[in-house]
Amino acid sequence: MSQRNRDSETPKLPRQERRAHAHSERHRIHVELQSVAQGVSSGVAPEDLHEPGRAWRPEPHRDAEVAKSKLAKRNRTKRHWKTKMWKRRTQLRETKIEMLQTTRDRSGIITS
Repeated sequence: MSQRNRDSETPKLPRQERRAHAHSERHRIHVELQSVAQGVSSGVAPEDLHEPGRAWRPEPHRDAEVAKSKLAKRNRTKRHWKTKMWKRRTQLRETKIEMLQTTRDRSGIITS
């Protein structure tokens, strides 16, 4: 069974609580933006007003450290065209083509 979403270190909040928290954060930002807009329309300079930022952000679905380690592992994997088997295969193909060409030349078959 997959262990992807089972992390014992940080228990996740239930889905309903996460949605409620996200909803309250969106509402907070909306209210603050309304107050900024009202201040600008009443004549206050935009530089003097405080723009709201995200105070809370939801937890990411995936762990960043796991993603970095997977990326590092992927870059370390062997490149198949660098292996001896692949080079031997290429060499075998080249010799096979060369043999076919020499037999054609010796037999007198015209190919063009």
